[in-house]
Amino acid sequence: MESSLPDLEAILLVGGQGTRLRPLTLGTPKPLLPTAGVPFLAHQLARARSFGVRRIVFATSYKASMFEPEFGDGSAFGLSIEYMTEETPLGTGGAIRNAAQALSAGPGDPVLVLNGDILSGHDIGEQVRGHLARDAAVTLHLTEVEDPTRFGCVPTDDDGRVTAFLEKTPNPVTNRINAGCYVFTRSVIDQIPRDEVVSVERETFPGLIESGRLVLGYADRTYWLDVGTPAAFVQGSRDLVLGRLASPALPGPTGEYLALPGSVVSPEAKVQGGTAVGARSVVEAGAIVIGSVLSDDCVVESGARVTDSVLGRGARVCAGTVVRDAVIGDGAVVGPGNELQAGVRIWPGVELPERAVRYSSDV
Repeated sequence: MESSLPDLEAILLVGGQGTRLRPLTLGTPKPLLPTAGVPFLAHQLARARSFGVRRIVFATSYKASMFEPEFGDGSAFGLSIEYMTEETPLGTGGAIRNAAQALSAGPGDPVLVLNGDILSGHDIGEQVRGHLARDAAVTLHLTEVEDPTRFGCVPTDDDGRVTAFLEKTPNPVTNRINAGCYVFTRSVIDQIPRDEVVSVERETFPGLIESGRLVLGYADRTYWLDVGTPAAFVQGSRDLVLGRLASPALPGPTGEYLALPGSVVSPEAKVQGGTAVGARSVVEAGAIVIGSVLSDDCVVESGARVTDSVLGRGARVCAGTVVRDAVIGDGAVVGPGNELQAGVRIWPGVELPERAVRYSSDV
């Protein structure tokens, strides 16, 4: 796979604030949230490496200082990593242009651009090879979704040329959407204005199409997920643990659950559905945890039930409590007998008294 590709350089867009994932992102940038036992970006880095990427420039903004302590110079991943920070957010195009200052690629070389909140199983090598074969300005990964009304859609002609970028509409002309992975020819990046707020989706790509440049679509139907919401974040971690999407970064075998070193899962507990159990976390006898993400140092007490939820670092769910489709912030304590569900979010450090929140009418 790698032999037919040049040593690729990539830009990884990790500047967003992750507002849809609060309170988890109040203290941690979204790309660093634990996902199937490792920071989310570890999965992207490992996949990029497997397709011949050797050097990655991180385009950082929000909590920029937290990335380098986590990934360093990239040598642990077989990569060389550089960090470029936007002092003020510049949009997708501005971020790419700012990060490009750290590239060594020549004007005609391909540059891979990845979004830091996408899980994808598509063949990056095939996308790059198609880009090079057609000498395209940009080649976009397109994915097919069941409900394209939630996204802007991207129609192509019979030759794969992108003909338009359409905003969200109740009557989409295609079910293919922008999947957030691009191959740029380096010289095209250099044409984006420096130090200005620019959107590639609303300005750069439509501008290239209007000027007659070749913008290609690489469409496929492999695994794809935007992990920007709590439900999608949980699903992404779950799918990785269950092996629905292969990742070289998974820190253990696939299966019903993944337990990190130092965690204690009682043989009398029921833990399944692709749950990730963080380091030093404890799941007591009689507890049930299904399809959830437990960060490091969590405790799920006996008789508690946690389903499709995220527990932040050091969170505790006490006996007899039900947590379903919920986010529990770092260090929060959910007292005995509570019922949390339907997307509720508990902020970091909050302590809910016994039976403070109930959905059912029993006493």
